[in-house]
Amino acid sequence: MELTYQPYELQLKHAFTIAKFSRTSTPVMLVQISHEGKTGYGEASMVPYMGESHQSATEFLSKVDISRFSYPLDFGAIINYLDSIAPGNPAIKAAIDIALHDLDGKLKNQPCWQLLGSNPALMPVTSFTIGIDTPEMVIKKVKEAEGFKVIKVKLGRDTDKELITTIRSVTDVPLYVDANQGWTDLQQSLDMTYWLHEQGVQLIEQPMLKTDPDSNAWLTERSPIPIIGDESVQRFEDVEKARGVYTGINIKLMKSAGLYEAKRMIDKARELDLKIMIGCMTETSCAALAGLAIAPQADWVDLDGPFLVSNNPYVMPEFSDGKYILNHDPGLGLRFS
Repeated sequence: MELTYQPYELQLKHAFTIAKFSRTSTPVMLVQISHEGKTGYGEASMVPYMGESHQSATEFLSKVDISRFSYPLDFGAIINYLDSIAPGNPAIKAAIDIALHDLDGKLKNQPCWQLLGSNPALMPVTSFTIGIDTPEMVIKKVKEAEGFKVIKVKLGRDTDKELITTIRSVTDVPLYVDANQGWTDLQQSLDMTYWLHEQGVQLIEQPMLKTDPDSNAWLTERSPIPIIGDESVQRFEDVEKARGVYTGINIKLMKSAGLYEAKRMIDKARELDLKIMIGCMTETSCAALAGLAIAPQADWVDLDGPFLVSNNPYVMPEFSDGKYILNHDPGLGLRFS
């Protein structure tokens, strides 16, 4: 097998602001793994708060001995090997895992979604994310979300109600909310869940600090809206810890180190009666298609990454009536312009 990679800077259409920071671009690493005349494509999207960078990804890839991988692929052994190289680094591990899944599908002449047990007919609608912004920009972003059946709103500051009210002044579509650990007062947070419920909000992601399971559990028990663990749920071992704390979990490939572990997390969550959301970072069509391969197995989907960037190097996945449409191409189904 042959491994190649290129650093890339993904530009956002608008400055993206959440509870604790703002950014205008995201460093990504585009990865290719070739074998027997086929090439699999992967991607690491390295949002700053996760601690990865072009430098860390390059250093990690330089330690990967691709000759250890043989076909047929043993994805469990591969992730164990990658974890043995260095702890953390989930995004660049995901890039390798995604590329290998794409390669596996191409070698088997089957789409990844089929190999992972998904049914395209069960694809949920995906949400369009709006970051914290001025009322004028929020209205502009809502207009850009035309065609989406759900809008996801970033909250976690003292302007939360104003932001929701602004959105409600121009649309009545259902809303998801992500507080990104920005809420601190329990009673105020509970009051907010009831107010948001009246505004048509269907779920709330990570309201309190990820390091405070007791407060999150208290809120989940009393909230009229499902509470979803995001930052607190990174990899497989975190799924069990979410039981009794959250209604469900947000699985992102850039946290889970790829599709192999994400699928295990889905199966474990179902076993524990936890709801499932498939989310994303700022991503190209490559990582989005990887997420879409398991999205039909989820309750909610937030895979809008390609819609939020201005320099996606690949063709946009097919999208209609608020949902992505999976194609039957082998592997991820990634197409080039």
